[in-house]
Amino acid sequence: VQLQASGGGLVQTGDSLRLSCTTSGRSFSYYMMGWFRQAPGKERDFVAVIGVSDGYTIYADSVKGRFTISRDNAKNTMYLEMNSLKPEDSAVYYCAVKHLSGSVHDTGRYAYWGQGTLVTVSS
Repeated sequence: VQLQASGGGLVQTGDSLRLSCTTSGRSFSYYMMGWFRQAPGKERDFVAVIGVSDGYTIYADSVKGRFTISRDNAKNTMYLEMNSLKPEDSAVYYCAVKHLSGSVHDTGRYAYWGQGTLVTVSS
């Protein structure tokens, strides 16, 4: 089982990026999935989570209104559309499967972490 995050890069303030998280080895169509990010020297923070369908989503306050999480179960892929990027959005972005009940903000409720993709936003 593997999650592969991709789509990161170096962009300027105000630009957009779309991250993808592709799963292989098994289907997670019936699991919630989430995005987290970790800046150098900081803890891994919750960004967004999506339910089985696009109808249930939760965002961190810091990205609400700028980021959109979605998924295509037929393609075993989850996305994070990031708009109006800011330097403080710079981090390694990770995707994971929420396999335990409880807080969506708790990294301990997630498994099958991907290797992460680096997003750098220059000012």
